[in-house]
Formats: sequence, C-alpha cells, structure tokens
Amino acid sequence: MAQEPKLEHSDFSGEFEDDGVTVLVDIHRPAGSQGGWTLEVISQNEDVTTWEDTFATDQEAWEEFLATAEQEGIRSFLGDENSSSIH
Repeated sequence: MAQEPKLEHSDFSGEFEDDGVTVLVDIHRPAGSQGGWTLEVISQNEDVTTWEDTFATDQEAWEEFLATAEQEGIRSFLGDENSSSIH
C-alpha cells in the first residue's frame, strides 16, 4: 500500500469564520518541495472545495480564498447535492 505524501502546511491555514459560518482553509504542498501551493476549503459538513490550479506562493492562495469569500460569500463553500467542487 502506497504511503500518503507528507505535506507542508502554510501558516495561512486554519479556521476562518464569517457570517456565522466556519470553514477550514488548508493551503499545502508536498513537504520539502518548491512546488505550487494547493488551496482547499473544508466546511463544517466536510464539503471540500479544491482549486484546480496551484499557486506560486501560499499568500497568493490565501488572497484567492479571501477574494472568493468576498465575491461569492462564505456560504458558497457549503455543499448542496455535491460534496466536492473545484474552482
């Protein structure tokens, strides 16, 4: 059985609360790599939103999350019929 790769998590990762909704923002990349950062947002109901593209820096990923939350609202990360979405 293959082992899961170890991940390096950004300092920007953590819980984010707005309008009574709390989500977990997870910004990560493979440990020891200089590769792009992956952005995922996980709701309280474990709905996962994953960005298709990676980001050059963890700050760029964080700013993309903030912009999406501002434009679409924090509730856009709450799933409906489908528990996984891609941006």
